[in-house]
Amino acid sequence: MTSSSSSSSSSSSAYNFFLAVFLVVITLANAQLSPSFYDSGCPLFAQTARSIVRTAVAQEQRMGASLLRLHFHDCFVQGCDASILLDDTANFTGEKTAIPNVNSVRGYEVIDQIKAQVESVCPGVVSCADIVAVAARDGVVALGGPSWTVPFGRRDSITANITAANNELPSPFLNLTGLIDSFSNKGFTASEMVTLSGAHTIGLARCSLFRERIYNETNIDPDYAASLRLTCPRVSGNGDNNLAPMDVQSSENFDNDYYENLIGQYGLLHSDQELTSTTTTTLQVALYSVSNDAFFDDFSDAMNKMSLMSPLTGTQGQIRANCRRVNPTVGRGSGLEMASEGGRASY
Repeated sequence: MTSSSSSSSSSSSAYNFFLAVFLVVITLANAQLSPSFYDSGCPLFAQTARSIVRTAVAQEQRMGASLLRLHFHDCFVQGCDASILLDDTANFTGEKTAIPNVNSVRGYEVIDQIKAQVESVCPGVVSCADIVAVAARDGVVALGGPSWTVPFGRRDSITANITAANNELPSPFLNLTGLIDSFSNKGFTASEMVTLSGAHTIGLARCSLFRERIYNETNIDPDYAASLRLTCPRVSGNGDNNLAPMDVQSSENFDNDYYENLIGQYGLLHSDQELTSTTTTTLQVALYSVSNDAFFDDFSDAMNKMSLMSPLTGTQGQIRANCRRVNPTVGRGSGLEMASEGGRASY
């Protein structure tokens, strides 16, 4: 009994210590980031990004979901540093070929377009990491979702981590405990995990990610499962890339229908329906299913928190000229720019 109590106390202390460290990191990051960071160095950045994202979403509404997911997959791997944008080279392995990302994460071309436009008027000033962060917000807004303040001043990594991308992004096959642990490892509460899962109110998922659910699970509406089987054959390797909407009601509108779906057992992914497997999480799902305002308020707060995950600031990292590759070594031989408050980078 004493040993069990001691172990529990030790685990609790370790978690509290981690949470305290995470909050300190978030506070320090927030102190170095500012919505006005580019006001003098590139005042039209936010307006330019918003215009390009709106056009991209108007041409393909799915792009709003893709830009949101791109931001999520960036921040959950070594922080919001645009490491996910780096292409593989002969002597460099990026994160694009990680299992959760390959043939799945999209939106790179929209980021490239924003970067090219911004570089043409204020070269060497705006980071790719800031572009990814603001594009996610603008993509959600373009689909009718909430807005949130995006502070700027992030810098771009010169490294990527495919191992972390393979191991630290939450899988759609996780049960509730696994989901809670995965988000907790990044400093999020179970409640924030339920909130951020609402991102699945937009976008599409591949058959390979929900095949097991529609053929072998029982906590799914039978008519819904039957309709999904028409485009997702039972045999693996057959129709793996066929797509289905994450939100069966309104996958092109950012709203609270995702949670209403879960109440009716219309969750597409195993991890989605797991949110109704405990009383506590089910109560939160039920609240969001009847209150779009509650969901939007919490989602905005959670997204703001996510955007502050371990950003590079000051003289860390660099401002990439091309989001797909690290700047070549120049000047003093470091390949890293010196920071200035939204001003021209110098070497």
